Amino acid sequence: MLKKTPEAPQSKSIDELRQRLDAIDATLVTLAAERQRVVSEIGRSKQRQGRQLRDFRRERDVLDHVRAKAVELELDPDLAEDLLKRLIDASLTRQEQERAQLSAQGTGRRALVIGGAGRLGSWLASFLDNQGFELLLADPSFALDKDRQFRHWRDAPEDVDLVVLATPIAVTVELLEELTRRGHRGLIVDVASIKSPLIEPLRRAAKAGLSICSVHPMFGPDTRLLSGRHVLFMDVGNEAAVAEAESLFTQTMAEIKRIDIEDHDRLIAWVLGLSHAVNIAFFAAVTQSGLSASELAEVSSTTFNRQLAIARDVAAENPDLYFEIQRLNEQGGEPRRALLAVMQALTDSVEAGDIESFREMMQSGRDYLSLL
Repeated sequence: MLKKTPEAPQSKSIDELRQRLDAIDATLVTLAAERQRVVSEIGRSKQRQGRQLRDFRRERDVLDHVRAKAVELELDPDLAEDLLKRLIDASLTRQEQERAQLSAQGTGRRALVIGGAGRLGSWLASFLDNQGFELLLADPSFALDKDRQFRHWRDAPEDVDLVVLATPIAVTVELLEELTRRGHRGLIVDVASIKSPLIEPLRRAAKAGLSICSVHPMFGPDTRLLSGRHVLFMDVGNEAAVAEAESLFTQTMAEIKRIDIEDHDRLIAWVLGLSHAVNIAFFAAVTQSGLSASELAEVSSTTFNRQLAIARDVAAENPDLYFEIQRLNEQGGEPRRALLAVMQALTDSVEAGDIESFREMMQSGRDYLSLL
């Protein structure tokens, strides 16, 4: 009698495999949440011990360990590292926010953010709220006055400990002049991207005895983690005001940098003005190419994708603000002229077949950037 050949085990259905994936995904999320809870405990312990939040050596050790484990499990180590980097960033963000909460910097204090409905104003409002400030917002875009929201800042209570001016340059000048006339008590900070038009009003306010400091957060309103982000502080005649303004960021991982206000706009012309101009030129040129964005995306390179991502962010920004950064900066013409000259030199080099000048341009850039 012939033996019956055993039947091959039936493969699992797609639905069964998907259910298994769903269970794995749920486990991943559960473990990520547990990791965050442990992170919170570590953050509180660090704060009690007066230790810095970020430990780059520890992060590198964690990533190296994860890469080794990924190789052992036949998982792409780059994927494993990317996953852990996202979790580390989320952990640091949580620790940073909780440290600010625990510091209770704003407890018993009231802050008024003028321009509080704007993107940066909203970010600053959330930032101050996290520190325990009683928050008041003023912005003409509000439909009507509500509890702690006002269409006009004059309708808000005057007895505030902090006034943040997150307003266009011309409006900021008017606000500084009126606050000076009123002899406002409490810290005043502006967060304008251009300082030249504000220097005289700021100095007059300080001379009149106001506690005032000029600040420039060098990051966008979508920022969550302040590690590696710069915040510029400028003394306009009141050292105590600068120290008080800096204290708002001491429980974060932001890099606090003091500069002379007279130097601000020349630096910003290159840091913001030039980078904005390059990206506006990039997406304006691509728009005129006659090719659709989807056509280009289908054949895009790594470099193009990186540039496209930055250009997309710039294109989504407020054009009035970006025009203000270009137009009102008296130092802004120099980088734009340099950009035009370099583009002309590049064009001339290529069209003339002058490879030596092309190489020289590339080498000078390599040398310059190698110093970073």
